[in-house]
Amino acid sequence: MSAQIERIERLYREGTLPQEEMSLLIEQRDAASTEHLFALARTRQQEHFGKAVYLRGLIEFSNVCRNDCLYCGLRRSNRACSRYRLTPEQILESCRVGYAHGLRTFVLQGGEDAGFGEEPIARLIEAIKSRYPDCAITLSAGEWPRAVYARWRDAGADRYLLRHETADPALYARLHPAELTLEHRVRCLWDLKGLGFQVGAGMMIQPPGQTLQNLVTDLCFLQELQPQMIGIGPFIPQKDTPLRGERAGSLELTLFMLAVLRLLFPKVLLPATTALGTIDPIGREKGVLAGANVIMPNLSPEDVRAKYTLYDGKNVTGIEAFKTQLADRLAKIGYEIGMGRGDAPGYAPKFMQDDGKGQRTPPES
Repeated sequence: MSAQIERIERLYREGTLPQEEMSLLIEQRDAASTEHLFALARTRQQEHFGKAVYLRGLIEFSNVCRNDCLYCGLRRSNRACSRYRLTPEQILESCRVGYAHGLRTFVLQGGEDAGFGEEPIARLIEAIKSRYPDCAITLSAGEWPRAVYARWRDAGADRYLLRHETADPALYARLHPAELTLEHRVRCLWDLKGLGFQVGAGMMIQPPGQTLQNLVTDLCFLQELQPQMIGIGPFIPQKDTPLRGERAGSLELTLFMLAVLRLLFPKVLLPATTALGTIDPIGREKGVLAGANVIMPNLSPEDVRAKYTLYDGKNVTGIEAFKTQLADRLAKIGYEIGMGRGDAPGYAPKFMQDDGKGQRTPPES
């Protein structure tokens, strides 16, 4: 048995590896051992989720953003971006369409838009919950004060996606403007956990300057945070950003890291992201075969889907054609659509300590 296969088997048995072994696992990956990794990831995936792939209805409610992240086409200084905000009526209509198609989770995603601040989003959550009380609401709206998160949680939001992007402060600083810090983003994630959200984090794969050790640091951070959802995807350049000429992240490494994450977090909700479907026509299927178990069709109105320009070439297939096609495509690889809310089966908040002021904090290292 090769050393690489031994590492994969140990990760499968024990659910973790020492940092130096994890580094070697990523560095020394090859085609044969990667297929073995994928097979074990599918075993773990199916132990907890069977052959079901959950659907989440994605509603991109605004492409207005106050931030200026170097990699993102929604950055505030991008004058080529055609801005929009959906009305509450448009968002509720998107939910109606999704519900009619059997979707029971709505993902409200947008830039950090002051026009969709605390109360507008809270009222929107309440309106959706009043109409569809059996549905879960996931928010992906960036960094806000803890009190704002608390208001949204009280309004009925169930989950919150906030990708940390990278757990290395130096790389984080290279990808973001000076006013944004990794420390604050991590603080937001711990606030969300303390408030009882099902939390999603995750990193980009191969943004400019990322090292192998950066990826290991990301895995260590995720092991400490223990999120219920982990979203990763390859860096894809956007033509109107400072990083437009940089090389895109690879599908191969993204799939490898999905499988590693499935063995590290057997019960986690792990999306085969839109980015995978953007860089490869069957990228989502490949993601499922590497251990992913969530796919998010787009419920946004057709006339705005192409305006949510996080990166170039974004796949904007909507629910109208998506569901039937997806069922056929999943069946070809031995999977099926899993309807319902699809809540995470584990990972209740751990590592949390009360500081006596109603705040929840990570443990002392």
